[in-house]
Amino acid sequence: MKDLLIKFWRLRQNQHVILYGLSVVIGVVVAYGAIGFRELIDLAQITFLGFGGERIYEAAITTPWWRIMLAPVLGGLVVGLILRHLMQNGRALGIADTIEANALNSARMPLRQGLYSAGLSAISMGAGASTGREGPIVHLGATLAAWLGEKLKLTSALSRTVMGCGVATAVAASFNAPIAGVFFAMEVVLGHYAIHAFAPIVMASVVGTIVSRAYMGNYPAFIIPEYSFASAWDIPVIILLGVICAFVSIGFLRTILLANGLFSRLSQVPRWTHPMLGGLIVGLVALMFPQILGVGYEATDTALQGGYILWMLLALLVLKILMTSVSLGAGFGGGVFSPALFIGAMTGGAVGLLAASIVPETIASHGLFAIIGMGAVAGAVLGAPISTFLIVFELIGDYQLSIAIMVATMLASVIARQSGTLSFFHGQLEQRGLRLRSGRARHIVQTKRIGEVMSSDYRSIEPAASMDDVRLRLPLAPHSLLVLQDADRRFKGMITPHSLQELEDGDKEVSEAADAAEQPSRLVYRDDPLQKALTAFDVTSEEYLPVLDNEESKAVVGLLLHRDALAAYNRVLLEERAEERGED
Repeated sequence: MKDLLIKFWRLRQNQHVILYGLSVVIGVVVAYGAIGFRELIDLAQITFLGFGGERIYEAAITTPWWRIMLAPVLGGLVVGLILRHLMQNGRALGIADTIEANALNSARMPLRQGLYSAGLSAISMGAGASTGREGPIVHLGATLAAWLGEKLKLTSALSRTVMGCGVATAVAASFNAPIAGVFFAMEVVLGHYAIHAFAPIVMASVVGTIVSRAYMGNYPAFIIPEYSFASAWDIPVIILLGVICAFVSIGFLRTILLANGLFSRLSQVPRWTHPMLGGLIVGLVALMFPQILGVGYEATDTALQGGYILWMLLALLVLKILMTSVSLGAGFGGGVFSPALFIGAMTGGAVGLLAASIVPETIASHGLFAIIGMGAVAGAVLGAPISTFLIVFELIGDYQLSIAIMVATMLASVIARQSGTLSFFHGQLEQRGLRLRSGRARHIVQTKRIGEVMSSDYRSIEPAASMDDVRLRLPLAPHSLLVLQDADRRFKGMITPHSLQELEDGDKEVSEAADAAEQPSRLVYRDDPLQKALTAFDVTSEEYLPVLDNEESKAVVGLLLHRDALAAYNRVLLEERAEERGED
């Protein structure tokens, strides 16, 4: 009996066992958090626009024009005040911050800032800002999960898995798509498909889906008619659509960057008033095209059912790109997933109509191409083609059509990445100086400074020292290396057994250390990134590099060994490998 109690107690103390129980809790908590966030958007929409629900166009045409125009402005005022007084970084938080926390902060996220950001984003979309709700929901889910992991004092590796549970639940609850939630968490946030993380993330995603279905019903985000391909002519149109979607995605991402730059240059205007200015632009456009307000699911659904003519599809395509860029650049909260679905649906519908005008009897409905375009643009914008494909697949449940979506999505994603255009999330991160595209290990060698890795264990000698002194001190020096420094500690060269042997084998007569010094082919400085040193070692095949204070003083402050630089990089690689394998 005693042994049984001991085993039970050890089981309770096992963090992996705790993780499985915690994944169920996260599924429930985050699902209700996602539901609460959607209810908050609805409440804000009633407050600012005077009506709730996602049928914005139908309600907007009976709403006074002045309210449609002023709602984003008043919402911008509230958002601006929140940004100024509550948000530490002066901006709304999103999926990029989740990726950063996972890679660099041991999956730790401040709860209060996460809640403030969720409220800010809900007000933004409720007031009509042309952004998406999925990004804020994912960040909120990750924040709640990370807070629970921190309270339980989980290890960094388990905390990252817990964060993945929150992300997967948020996606699953938003789209009624549990499979897509799992793969989104692993593809976008965790950055790997670790076996040990798969089970708890699946569990959380399934529990979150059950909760959301119990509350909102088992309905997909979009009502899609049954479509079918008409002929072999559909194949080249699908390929062409994938290419066009790639360029639309590139244009969308670059327009967002342009809008960010334009608003950042408005230094003469107080930053907290930027959302009001952006809201005014959105409100004026919404007077003619209310479809661009808010998340835009109603307009997307209409395009998927083939309900728009060509000029309307093209107009909404351009305006959604511009208004989403203006909204995000001005400082409104929200994501780009819903806008990307909107833009993709308009793109696909327009291409389908144009193709039908050329070969009308052999091309499928343009609503079918709207579905394909929806997946292709979203996959390229988010840099998550697998997750996006799975979301669309779970929405439509059509295997034949899913193959076409897969082809177009992969094609658009490859072209976008090969063009040098970063995904939306990594574009945001690189604007902050964080290069996480190649994983946490690569980022660390780009941000870790040589001064953190260098050794201070070296021996120096004056350039005027005699050769007898050199021969006496060289064998006793660490690493069999002498660094030449003048009276001001300026670097003058190095002496190694190899350089000394070459000198003695030659005919040249030398009398002092300066004559025997050799110069390294590369110089590195204390504040240089470790990546620079690794590159220098690869190019020169040298084993040691003197580390100087700065380019002006050239004072020697340490010595970097090739093995130490490699060891620092390998430690991070081993940590990542252990995490992926679930090793403690």
